[in-house]
Amino acid sequence: MLTHQKDKFKLPNNVTYLNCAFMSPFLKSVELAGHEAVSKKCLPFEIKGDDFFMLTNKLKKAFSKLVTIKDYNNVAIIPSVSYGIANAANGIKLDKDDEILVVGEQFPSNIYSWQKLATKYNAKITVVSNNDFENRGKNWNKQILNAITTKTKVVALPHVHWSDGTLFDLKAIRKKTKTHNAYLIIDATQSVGALPFSVEDIKPDALICAGYKWLLGPYSIGVAYYSDELCKGLPIEENWINRKNSEDFTGLVNYESDYQPKAGRFNVGEMSNFALTPMLIESINQLIKWQPKNIQTYCDSISKYAINEIRKLGCYIEDSKYRSSHLFGIYLSKNINLDKLKNEFSKSNVYVSYRGNAIRISPHVYNTKEDFNKLVQCFKSSI
Repeated sequence: MLTHQKDKFKLPNNVTYLNCAFMSPFLKSVELAGHEAVSKKCLPFEIKGDDFFMLTNKLKKAFSKLVTIKDYNNVAIIPSVSYGIANAANGIKLDKDDEILVVGEQFPSNIYSWQKLATKYNAKITVVSNNDFENRGKNWNKQILNAITTKTKVVALPHVHWSDGTLFDLKAIRKKTKTHNAYLIIDATQSVGALPFSVEDIKPDALICAGYKWLLGPYSIGVAYYSDELCKGLPIEENWINRKNSEDFTGLVNYESDYQPKAGRFNVGEMSNFALTPMLIESINQLIKWQPKNIQTYCDSISKYAINEIRKLGCYIEDSKYRSSHLFGIYLSKNINLDKLKNEFSKSNVYVSYRGNAIRISPHVYNTKEDFNKLVQCFKSSI
């Protein structure tokens, strides 16, 4: 059973950080890996040709282990979610009036490429929203499944909604997309690392993850899985390292028309990133040791009492069956003044996010029940 892990982080004792969905703190070990990596460039003559590929392959293998990908060659190194989504969209062709399905208030990095694709082919964007709090998660999933028809060619959505942690039933959605030969593209930035996910089980066409949230890594580096089918598409960027035989520095002037195997074609230029790559490897390896299922259990155990107390104040929090434990939204009752609540948070050094109409709470293993007791007191003091 996973226990409190705050000693592995540098968070001050007087700070209650319930905002990992905004940006995770570094593990001490990740910070150390970063310092060591930065120092290596002081001696560039020690960097060899193999180093451009060795660490990135290690990162791809670690990510593959975390989300059960059979072949790490289906993984690409990306700088951002928007980059990973754009590569997926670039390999998809549509007919006029085909539909791309997204969910309401989806994060924009998983929207703009689909708008561009729809415009290119004169296709349509179908938005499935649910603003009703009664059976919210259950009904939202039902609406998504009902919206997938023979016209649907792409379903692009997160595993959990970034604003309030609503869980989307990816197994059922994948089954329905398979029936209609539609692509399933998942932005898992707010889930992978803290919530169990298996590529082998869900079989998405793409799984895109930024590294600086639940993967506990640095900003500006991420990882993406692409199915064999999508690996036939063209990348949005042409660089030397995503071409065949780029490992042979002496032959780089012999320009190659072929790409690296599978998702290697989608690697960002300068993917080797000698400073950030070792940090993300270190953080993912720690997550593998902890296991996302244990992180979910821990977050549930420290937040359960507080959630019940906040509900008693008239606030809405989704039923646990239809939300994650590491990220959830609180919709305020009318008797709570938001400005006063924000002031209470500020006075108590409690850090949360405000996304849409929800106050987003996102704990991790560095949090405790006492942190949630402080959260509850802020709510009570704001009435």
